[in-house]
Amino acid sequence: MTQAMIPAAKIAKFTSALPFFLSFILIPLVWTGALLGGWWVVITPLVTWYLFSAIDLLVGLNTENADLETTEDQLYWYKLLTQIWVPLQFLTMMGLIAYTVRAEHLGGWEVFGVMFGVGVMSGTVGIVYSHELMHQKNKFERLLGDLLMAMVLYSHFRSEHLLVHHRYVGTPRDPVTARYNEGFHRFYPRVLWQSLTSSFKAERDMLARKNLPWHHKSNPFWRYWGLQLVMMLCAFVVGGWLGVLLFIFQASVAIWQLEVVNYVEHYGLTRLHLGDGKYEHVKPHHSWNAAHKATNWLMINLQRHSDHHYKPDRRFPLLQNYSDAEAPQLPYGYPFMSVCAMMPPLWKKVMNPKVKRWRQMYYPEVTDWSDYNKLKTPMPR
Repeated sequence: MTQAMIPAAKIAKFTSALPFFLSFILIPLVWTGALLGGWWVVITPLVTWYLFSAIDLLVGLNTENADLETTEDQLYWYKLLTQIWVPLQFLTMMGLIAYTVRAEHLGGWEVFGVMFGVGVMSGTVGIVYSHELMHQKNKFERLLGDLLMAMVLYSHFRSEHLLVHHRYVGTPRDPVTARYNEGFHRFYPRVLWQSLTSSFKAERDMLARKNLPWHHKSNPFWRYWGLQLVMMLCAFVVGGWLGVLLFIFQASVAIWQLEVVNYVEHYGLTRLHLGDGKYEHVKPHHSWNAAHKATNWLMINLQRHSDHHYKPDRRFPLLQNYSDAEAPQLPYGYPFMSVCAMMPPLWKKVMNPKVKRWRQMYYPEVTDWSDYNKLKTPMPR
């Protein structure tokens, strides 16, 4: 390849990655709400939840798959966007805390409205980017993922996701797998507590196998707590105690957004129990798949969740789409389905028949599903 061809190749790669930079639009949106006040403070959730759902209807589905032979060097722009988001989110978050606590044109509800938008941003984009980063092998990207989770006070998510969720998804041992007929308002308090305790137990057990106590310095929870404390101190420095309150508020919004998506991703899907606490291997049909183009741009292909669980080490541009013959399909993208999840009767009306069809399609031999939400004999470690 000649030197003249190299820039053109890089430009082509940038062009293919460009749609995924759409998520960066949320940064000027939250600032717009803060600067203009009034009902402008709700622009971020409106765009995130409703505009992207409308765009999904207009642009349709993306069922094309990237070449799995793509090299790491060819993914430069895709990797860059997740990495540069980290400082941009931090500066936006702390900048808005500093601005809103001093902005005389913002009333109390407007201040919290702005920070609600920040939570939508850090939950919809920040946590999703952190999820991508924590799955990588190099320490730098994992550290960036830890920083993003510290910004929403949910650092244990990394341990829970990597050590518990991916191992036990679709079984009663995974707190994040939403049980059949379990409404979100029951799921949410359960998962908040169980994901914390299960992640801590997973790290404690790993240390115990090395004959080390839970409080050993290698326990990542020390890093989690330290980074979260640093973020809280930053919020205090720029905004005082009100700044800390606003920081906690946006974190709570982001956590809620994360767990709504977790609820949607695996609702009612169960791995076949083989006896003696053993379950079948994870397959594409153990996650709900969605090919809605605009939302996959916004959430860097997170909706290709069937392939993510099947091949967790794949970077997001390489995640494959599955047809309805290979994996169950959501009728709409994550934003619309998340809104639907807030209304349990509507959610069950839409999704329960789909779960029943899924059971009949993949496990026609199972006639009694009543005990599939109950923990069987302990799974081997």
